[in-house]
Amino acid sequence: MKKKLNRFFWQDSEMLLLNLHGTYVELSGELHPLMGLIVSYFAVLSGPQYLQPEDKLQAPIIIFMVGGPGCGKGVQCARLADKYNFYHVAIGDLLREEASRATSKGKVIKDIMLKGALVPTGYILDLLTDNMLKSERVKGYFIEGFPREINQARMFEEVVGRPPNIVIVFDCSTETMIQRLLIRSQMGERVDDHERIIRQRLETHYTLCEPVFTYYLQKSLLRNILAEEPPEVVFCKCCSVIDDVLKAAASQASTNNPT
Repeated sequence: MKKKLNRFFWQDSEMLLLNLHGTYVELSGELHPLMGLIVSYFAVLSGPQYLQPEDKLQAPIIIFMVGGPGCGKGVQCARLADKYNFYHVAIGDLLREEASRATSKGKVIKDIMLKGALVPTGYILDLLTDNMLKSERVKGYFIEGFPREINQARMFEEVVGRPPNIVIVFDCSTETMIQRLLIRSQMGERVDDHERIIRQRLETHYTLCEPVFTYYLQKSLLRNILAEEPPEVVFCKCCSVIDDVLKAAASQASTNNPT
């Protein structure tokens, strides 16, 4: 029998789990950075669920856009979402929004981000799926900055019930990313764009990204795009990849539903 994950929620200093009967059970009276990861593996075999991502997220195109901080994926995702009328979910923006809140959860997330470390898988996945499920009549998603490590990739497929259609990697040198981030820091755009944090973020990225790339390469879902080229060239190459995905999806739909 297929596993389904219970939904879990934060309530300031408490973590609550929505159980099979629709009531909340307190899991911990203390907020702990690892709790999201622990609860993400709290699974049951059957029973009604509060939300079932796999029911709603089967048909839309799902494209992951990954790359190191400063590779330019955010700008490209925004343009692509406008061109294709897809829903754009930026994991970093969602986390920064939470980090700005005056709650225990927000403080924990902010502290993790200021260290250049990775926010626990369970919390990121819950934040992502909640955001995706809020959208209505969406034909596709650009998920920016996800997955950042292998557990996120695997847990997404377990929760949603499917892999992404494609994973686009923005390939950019360390030197270029550092220079871009330092310029952004001088403009005061991001609280985590200071050189010490930048270098820690890049170290974290390189340590964790290789298993992710290998995972999707083995599934034939990985597409590399050189992100140091002019933005318009990068955009055109992204469009070429996405057009191929749309054609493949249309062909599959036609095969499954012959007229």
